[in-house]
Amino acid sequence: MPPDPYVTTHIHTDGPIPGPHSLLTLTSAAFTADGVLTGTFSVNVRELPGATLHPIALADWRTRAEDWLVTHRASRPPADAMTAYARWIGSLPGAPVFVADTARSDYLFVYWYLQRFAGLWPFARTCLDPDRYARFPDPGVCTLSGCRTPAVAGIAS
Repeated sequence: MPPDPYVTTHIHTDGPIPGPHSLLTLTSAAFTADGVLTGTFSVNVRELPGATLHPIALADWRTRAEDWLVTHRASRPPADAMTAYARWIGSLPGAPVFVADTARSDYLFVYWYLQRFAGLWPFARTCLDPDRYARFPDPGVCTLSGCRTPAVAGIAS
C-alpha cells in the first residue's frame, strides 16, 4: 500500500468566512511524509452568488489590484472547481491527509466548499498540527505576486 500523501493548501478569499464571502483561489500541494513534492493543484473560483466583499478584505485587495485580477482569470464555477479538486485528491495514492494550520482559514473554506459543492470530504483524515504544516516547503504554486515575496508566502488573504 502506498504511503499517505500530506496535502497542504493555500487560499485567497474575499472575507473571513465562507458563504457570506467567497473562495477566490485554491492551491494545494501533495507531499510524502518526508517532504518530497508529488503533485500540485490550482484553481481560481468564481464568487458565490450574493456574497459580498468584506471591508477589511477590500482594503487589502485595493493594495494588490493586479493580484485581484489574477484571481478572476479563467475562474471556474464553485461546483466545477471543487469537483475537479475532489477528483485530484481522489487520484492521489494512499489515504490523503489534509494538513492545516489552525491559525489560518484554509480548513474552514476548503471543508465548506467541498461539502457544499462536491458533497464530500475526500481526505482520510485531517492533521491540525502547525509544526507538521511548517515542515512542508512552499512549492510556489500560487500565481499571485504577493505570494512570491518571502514576507507573505503562505499567508492566506
